Amino acid sequence: MAIDEDVPAHHDASTCRGAASTPRADVRAEPTDGSGAWDIAQLLIGSRQHVSPKRLVAPGPDALQIEALFMLAAAAPDHGTLTPWRFVIVPADKRALLGEAFAQALLDRDPAATPAQLDAAREKAQRGPLLVVAVARLGPREADIGTLERMVSMGAAIQNILLGAHALGFGAGLTSGRAMGSPRLAALLALADAEVPVCCITIGTVSRRKPRQQPRPAPSAFVSTL
Repeated sequence: MAIDEDVPAHHDASTCRGAASTPRADVRAEPTDGSGAWDIAQLLIGSRQHVSPKRLVAPGPDALQIEALFMLAAAAPDHGTLTPWRFVIVPADKRALLGEAFAQALLDRDPAATPAQLDAAREKAQRGPLLVVAVARLGPREADIGTLERMVSMGAAIQNILLGAHALGFGAGLTSGRAMGSPRLAALLALADAEVPVCCITIGTVSRRKPRQQPRPAPSAFVSTL
C-alpha cells in the first residue's frame, strides 16, 4: 500500500532550493542565526514525496550512504534511549525469500489465490535497489514510556531516512500491507515476540516522475489553540 504520490527527486540538497514545488500551505520563517539553514530545511522537507517502488531503479545508495542514512535514523528522538525500532536490509540475493514469504502470506489469507496473484506478490520483493524492512520493538521496557511514544520515535527514525535519501538525490517510498502481520514474514526476519514489522522502505533512482506534487493541508486545518 503506497503512502502518497511521488514527484521528482533531486541530485542534492542544494537543488531543492530551485526545484521544489510550492505546497498549498506556504509558510515562511527566518532562522535566528541568519544562516539560511531554514530555507534549506523547509525546501528539503517540503519537496520530499513518496515515490512508488515501481519507479525506483539502480543505482541506489552505496554502502557509505546507507550507513549515513542509518546514522540519521539514530538521531531520532528516543525517550529512555530504548531504540524502539530496527531495520532489516533485504539484499538482492535474499529478495526471492522475501517474495515467497509475501506469496505464502497471501495464500494463508486466500487459499484460492491464483498463480498470477501469487507471482504479483512475489514481484513486490524485487522492486528498488535498496529494500529495508522497518521493525517496531514494542516489548515491555519502561512503564512510563508507552507504545505510542515508541511508535512516534520509530516514525521519526523512518522520516530521517527518507529525508536523507531525498537530500542525496534518491527517491524513496514506504509500502505496507497485510503481509506485514504474517507469521511467514516474522519467521523470515527472525523477529522476537515483541517485534512487529511495520513497513518496507525502498530507495533508488527515480525512473519516471509525476509532474505535480500532492496538495498538503494548511496548518489551520490541523492546528488549534487550547
